[in-house]
Amino acid sequence: MIRSISIVIPAYNEEKRLPATLERVHCYLSRGGWEFSEVLVVDDGSRDGTAAIAEDFAARKPSIRVLRNPGNRGKGYSVRHGMLEAKGEWTLFSDADLSSPLEELEKLWSAAQETGAQVAIGSRALDRSLIGVHQPILRESAGKMFNLAVRAVTGLPFWDTQCGFKLFQTGAARDIFRRQQLERFGFDVEVLFIARKLGYHVIEVPVRWNDVAGTKVGTLSGLSAFLDPLRVRINQLKGKYR
Repeated sequence: MIRSISIVIPAYNEEKRLPATLERVHCYLSRGGWEFSEVLVVDDGSRDGTAAIAEDFAARKPSIRVLRNPGNRGKGYSVRHGMLEAKGEWTLFSDADLSSPLEELEKLWSAAQETGAQVAIGSRALDRSLIGVHQPILRESAGKMFNLAVRAVTGLPFWDTQCGFKLFQTGAARDIFRRQQLERFGFDVEVLFIARKLGYHVIEVPVRWNDVAGTKVGTLSGLSAFLDPLRVRINQLKGKYR
């Protein structure tokens, strides 16, 4: 079992889902037997009660820390903020809706230990029988098209770069995320590209996953994300990942 773990949860206007999420995360960590564990809730300039709820939990549970972005900067900025503040030996970032149950962390950890990987990413594409609740057909189809575009443009070998459940050895995470340039939804592609460029071993692991209503990805954001693989290539040519 991992001796110490940090869990980063980016949160934007999550006042309805966050209380149940933090209770589940706290219960999971309480029975895990880690020498050290922490939860970093990164508030991305929420306009509702997200920050207040997170601060209330942090006051009652010392393992929870709240980080605040300077305004609404995007999921990529939030994840980078949390990753660079993490203190555990390994750091998981998970979506606030826990669409992949936290228990799937054990799959990522076991696969990383078996292969010597520094990065293990959850995947919905490798075994779709593990998807309990599917996304609407148009969104799921768009996701498949996006990953084909990612493979074609960046050369990444993964079939699902966008699952919000990824485990990093924390030293590798600092090395990777400090080079990150993209701040919104295309950041997953970028950090995996950087990881491979730096020579880190990245593995893709099938995980359980359920679609949860209330996505923060709008149509325009989704369309813009299709340009992100190209932005990654341009950043590479400009030497921004050195």
